[in-house]
Amino acid sequence: MVRGLAQGRINPNVLTVAGVSINVLSGLLFGFGYFFWAGVVLIVANLFDMLDGQVARLSGRVTRFGGFLDSSLDRLSDMVAFVGIMIFYARDTEFHSTLNVFLAGAGLMGSVMVSYASARAESLIPKCDVGFLRRPERVVLLIIGALSTHPGSQSFFANRMPAVLWVLAVGSYWTFAHRMYHTWREVWRVDLATIQERPASNSSRGERGTEELQGGAVDPNRPAPEIIGGASASR
Repeated sequence: MVRGLAQGRINPNVLTVAGVSINVLSGLLFGFGYFFWAGVVLIVANLFDMLDGQVARLSGRVTRFGGFLDSSLDRLSDMVAFVGIMIFYARDTEFHSTLNVFLAGAGLMGSVMVSYASARAESLIPKCDVGFLRRPERVVLLIIGALSTHPGSQSFFANRMPAVLWVLAVGSYWTFAHRMYHTWREVWRVDLATIQERPASNSSRGERGTEELQGGAVDPNRPAPEIIGGASASR
């Protein structure tokens, strides 16, 4: 499939936009309570998300803007799913749950903060992808929760989304904290190495200066001798 798309000269950015458009549909399905179908749509949408990068590499159309577009629209895809879940549990129906609305909102904010922390950290250090709840794991959990949730059923095994929301909310903030700590540790390590290098470089420069003076070079700090019988020194 990837080779066929590359040979068909399909623009990878088109696949990226198509993927986020399908994700918007999943958000609508979540909002209306069609959790199972929202999960199916999430699977299709994330197939597009996997294809765009592979098509770009195979067709030699990898661009910086393409990476920026993909990363930005991934954040939008995450948000629409959580917003749909929040709308469903906030509606004035028998499934209304303030706790689930709060958990979905916490999961939304946590997923955004995990991605932002990584992007901001990588302006300071080479890589920051630590943590156990990255975007692929979050998407898989949402799909599992959606496919195993049937709002009309009273069985716990047919209503897994609340449990998934707990994992997403707690796990996202744990991963965010892990990335904050990792970035602090790496930045501190680099700064410490830089501080330790400075005295060594300063002492080496001082040794070179001493050798030059001993070799007969003029000391720049020594006052210039007066010229006897000549013109007075300029002031």
